[in-house]
Amino acid sequence: MAKDAVPIIGKPVRDMYGTDIGNVLGTLTDIDGTIQSVGIDGGSEGLKQIPFEQLVVQGDVVIYIPKWRLEAQKILREKGLTLRRLKALMTIVSENDEMKSDAELIHETYKSKLMNLDNTEAEIKTELLTRLEEIDNHMKTVKIILFDARVQFKSEEISEFTFDSIQKHCNNVLERFSHEKSEIANVQTRIDDLSLECMEIIHPPKEMIQESAISYLDSPGHTTNQCISGLSMPEYSNHKSEETLPEPPNDNTGTTNKACIKDHDDSMCSTKSNESDWISRMEAE
Repeated sequence: MAKDAVPIIGKPVRDMYGTDIGNVLGTLTDIDGTIQSVGIDGGSEGLKQIPFEQLVVQGDVVIYIPKWRLEAQKILREKGLTLRRLKALMTIVSENDEMKSDAELIHETYKSKLMNLDNTEAEIKTELLTRLEEIDNHMKTVKIILFDARVQFKSEEISEFTFDSIQKHCNNVLERFSHEKSEIANVQTRIDDLSLECMEIIHPPKEMIQESAISYLDSPGHTTNQCISGLSMPEYSNHKSEETLPEPPNDNTGTTNKACIKDHDDSMCSTKSNESDWISRMEAE
């Protein structure tokens, strides 16, 4: 038996929120004596095998740490360190442009590391959502037990002392579940904030806007030469000064405009004449 296993044999095991799990029965070790898992006597629930890395000895009690918490701490630690290194790399390049080519390879390595961490992060997020669903189901069961106990008390099936005892234990369980839900919510927030920070440093806002614009303009039905309502924007020559005034219309243009105005006036006059004739006929009748 490994020396590290001696202090925990026979000790009670509790989770981080005070729930009793059982007592340490023994350990399973590798060929080199390294502890792989710990057997816990859970009474009627049977023997449980828990990885040794999820147990922490605190005095006379062994504390069980949930798997989701260890994995979340790991992803936050690795992603935070990678992010700090990326920032340091960008600072070095900004201070010395000659090191840009040398830093490019390292920069791609860190970006690849972040992409791999994103895959792990997605799995952890799924585990957190699953655990939240389990907690909600457990809390519903506890609330049903508490409500049923209240009904039994009102129907004088149990004494007030018994009801107070049930209520006390149920509230303790609900409080522990509430603490775990709050901790999961905090972890989710930290993961999302860190992911956003990583996205901003890999794809700055200006770069993301440019990429979005290019992808939009390159999409079918949208080209750089196409404008609103199918009108083409006028092309301005680079030889003209910004202060150059537009040239007045030539004689042909003026003639055309006058002709258009004359046709419009004749049409309006003809319409008014028809209206006058119609009014005269109505008055004569």
